[in-house]
Amino acid sequence: MNINIFFLAILAGLLMIFLGFKPLDIKQQEFIDVPVFQLNSFTLHEFDDKSLVTLMKGAKGTRYADRYEVSNIDYTDNSKKYIANMRADNGLYRDIDDNVDLKGNVFYNREDGLIFETQEATYSKKTSIAKTRTSYVMHRGLNRATGSDLEYNNKTNKIKSKNIKINYKLKEKK
Repeated sequence: MNINIFFLAILAGLLMIFLGFKPLDIKQQEFIDVPVFQLNSFTLHEFDDKSLVTLMKGAKGTRYADRYEVSNIDYTDNSKKYIANMRADNGLYRDIDDNVDLKGNVFYNREDGLIFETQEATYSKKTSIAKTRTSYVMHRGLNRATGSDLEYNNKTNKIKSKNIKINYKLKEKK
């Protein structure tokens, strides 16, 4: 056999492989948002050097790198003058900005008796501001207010809202 024919046969075989076969198109899945751990029926305590700062309870919680997703959340902020407790069907606590997003049957209760109820709200732990862009019902004792777009500051005890209707019971002087 002639050496030229041998190399031509090898070249023809390699050319057929090159033209006939295509590389496998392997799709790689990137796991960007992988849960770190999951908890069922849990209580999370956050302490500083003086006392309990935050208490979060839930029926089911999933911890990601930057947040907690919690069902049946019960979140208590004890870091300010008044203790604020929030409950909702679902909650999202973000570590980056210390915000709690609440959705579904939100119930906000402050230590001095102020309560508001809505369907979704956001609470900032840094600024102590609770906000909702949906309709709400707020009450303290027999006094009751309804409206929309509520912004409540737990530090300064100031409330901003739109479309307000108030039923206020006046106290008589003796």
